[in-house]
Amino acid sequence: MDAPTQKILFLAPYPFGRVGSQRFRFEQYWDLFPGWGIQAHFHSFLLPADFDILYKEGYQIAKAKAVLYGFWRRSVKLCSIWKYDKIFIHREVAPIGPPVFEWLIANVFRKKIIYDFDDAIWLTNTSEENKLSAALKCHWKVKYICQWAHQVTCGNQFLARFAKQYNQTVTYLPTTLNTKHIPLSTLNSKLATAKLGWTGTHSTLKYLWRLVPLLQKLEKQLDFEFIVIADKDPKLPLKNFRFIRWNKETEWQDLSQIQIGLMPLEQTEWEEGKCGFKALQYMAVGIPAIVSPTGANKEIVQNGENGLICEREEEWEQAILNLISDQAIRQRFVEEGRKTVEERYSRTAWGEGYRSILFVGESTNKG
Repeated sequence: MDAPTQKILFLAPYPFGRVGSQRFRFEQYWDLFPGWGIQAHFHSFLLPADFDILYKEGYQIAKAKAVLYGFWRRSVKLCSIWKYDKIFIHREVAPIGPPVFEWLIANVFRKKIIYDFDDAIWLTNTSEENKLSAALKCHWKVKYICQWAHQVTCGNQFLARFAKQYNQTVTYLPTTLNTKHIPLSTLNSKLATAKLGWTGTHSTLKYLWRLVPLLQKLEKQLDFEFIVIADKDPKLPLKNFRFIRWNKETEWQDLSQIQIGLMPLEQTEWEEGKCGFKALQYMAVGIPAIVSPTGANKEIVQNGENGLICEREEEWEQAILNLISDQAIRQRFVEEGRKTVEERYSRTAWGEGYRSILFVGESTNKG
């Protein structure tokens, strides 16, 4: 007997396939939905053309028009909300303003909401790129959306603890990778010239700058290249620095050029909400990872077993030196890191739990 079909509307901030948070938290399961009895529909706040200018300097009038048009599109979509059995909300229905749409969906249309987030978005996190809109974000709305939701899914345990203050049906759902499509790097057998590196977006480049003084010190005694894969060139003041602009089509091949991956973070409440995605990317490709003891990193990386955890500068220095000089340690981290991702953070490992959340509305992996 075929499973009954449920219609689920996915409301997300950005266009399909453009942002890692969406790609790896729900979009990568899209091809599985029909087999699970789910008829999935997607609606983004921003259109692709509007997203393309979002983080560019200037374009203020165009950006304002994009936001207004996003509100208009959401309002029109609300008129057909009755068609769907459940509404999956990733982060928020609208990027600014109070949770009017969420309130209407839950309390007027009486729809079951699955609310998903993977950052401490109830906190103010202002950068140069978003300082203008930060005052309009209404971060306080997160707790109310949690209250109205039928199910809340969070990317790490810190986020889940916050959500449980307002909703008891909270599920820890880590960000996952489809390891079947991620080839293992073959660069770590020998290090003629070590290739250290980092990947991320413009919003997290600030963490990388914390390591620049140490890298400048190390390059006086070591021969290494430092590779950054991002959507913005940080122009690091290093002798052998190489920038690779992030490209969705070549992201895993580009990442495979790195032999030792770094993931520094600050020690604040905002960073405790981080879900360790850089570490997972490194480990999935077979890149030994050195990470800060913050957020999900403390769960993903077992220090000395599948990677290294460092806090003080001297710890980072020693970790980098050890990985460059010791091939046996690097190889162990390659094998154990990939194993960790496959067993605990892969699409295969979490597929059934994800199906349970969407189709049944309850998870067998609550945490």
